[in-house]
Amino acid sequence: MVKEEKTNSKRAIITVLGADRVGIIAGVTTVLAKLGINILDISQTIMSNIFTMIMLVDLEKAIKPIHEIIDELESEGKKLNVQVRLQLEEIFKTMHRI
Repeated sequence: MVKEEKTNSKRAIITVLGADRVGIIAGVTTVLAKLGINILDISQTIMSNIFTMIMLVDLEKAIKPIHEIIDELESEGKKLNVQVRLQLEEIFKTMHRI
């Protein structure tokens, strides 16, 4: 049996990518609010009708485990026709060390 990772005291990077359309930010941030996830920093831009957004979020008060958060974000992404990915900050930093 795999031990479930707790989300306490964790931060994560969320990326959103897809064709620009109305409601992307609202859809993703509504899911985060519903799950008790605070956005610490956010950057978004549109490049040639391609929507891109990167968020640093705090998972400390999340009401669900990480795998359920990922599932809900991916499900919302499918509804919005965008890719939504979540990666723990610690893993992100480890992967991008030189």
